[in-house]
Amino acid sequence: METLFNEGSNLAGAVDRAFIFIFAISFIFTIGITALMIYILIHFSRKRNKNPQQFSHNTKLEVAWTIIPLIIVMMMFYYGWVGFAPMRKVPANAMPVTVIGKMWSWEFDYGNGKVSKELVVPFNRNVKLNLVSLDVNHSLFIPAFRVKEDVIPGYNNYLWFRPIMKGTFDIYCTEYCGLAHSNMLAKAIVVDSLEFNKWLADLKVADNLPDHPGLAIVKANACLTCHSMDGSKIIGPSFKGLYGRKTVVVAGTGEKEIEENDEYIKRSIIDPNIEIVKGFNQGLMLSYKDKISAEELDKIVDYFKSAVEKK
Repeated sequence: METLFNEGSNLAGAVDRAFIFIFAISFIFTIGITALMIYILIHFSRKRNKNPQQFSHNTKLEVAWTIIPLIIVMMMFYYGWVGFAPMRKVPANAMPVTVIGKMWSWEFDYGNGKVSKELVVPFNRNVKLNLVSLDVNHSLFIPAFRVKEDVIPGYNNYLWFRPIMKGTFDIYCTEYCGLAHSNMLAKAIVVDSLEFNKWLADLKVADNLPDHPGLAIVKANACLTCHSMDGSKIIGPSFKGLYGRKTVVVAGTGEKEIEENDEYIKRSIIDPNIEIVKGFNQGLMLSYKDKISAEELDKIVDYFKSAVEKK
């Protein structure tokens, strides 16, 4: 189990020290202020002090509660800066890996067409992660390494670390990116250099064929925000195995079973609220009549048809 003191990377110690210092100061002040409030309530209660007194100001006290918090805040800033500054200074010999964030998964590109669903890195070697988003804002967080950076479309961000602990560690997305945000998980695996070299040599080259024109249109219109490709249920029905399947829809005349064919797919895009798949809500999808042409509709239908035929 990962704990606060499992320092998975060279950057973890400085982050932990900043956290512990700030937590300790907060804890001391919480206890101190609470104790002072209880003391004041008792010592200056109406039973003990029949005649209230008026106080104007106390210069020494006012200087103290200005200077002391300033010193404490500057110390917090120092510990924070000591932990943060090295995170933006990437060593020249760092191994580059491109992290691709998309709804709702991570991919790790090692170059030469080799892409993995897991971040595998060699032990005690500097690694630079170049962060790329294909759709919306994400945020890559590896708690054991104490590193987290935003993954923003069109913005070249990065982070780096040197893993100093072997094992398997969790990777999260900490920027809400849609309904399946909580499923955007991956693993960081730290292994020996020889084991890493063998793993990378055995990693298959990804299929870099361009998207089917119909799929490209689906992606360009953000359809995958509400419809999954893997069968999971989100806002709308999944696109997995869509063409030709039987489904129950709710229309003005009640429930009926239909076949998801060419006409149904086109009708669902142009006028999506006439027939609602049972179990889903009406009114969540707007018409794409003015956004998708008849030719593009044909390409979308062809994509769904070809996706079923490939199986």
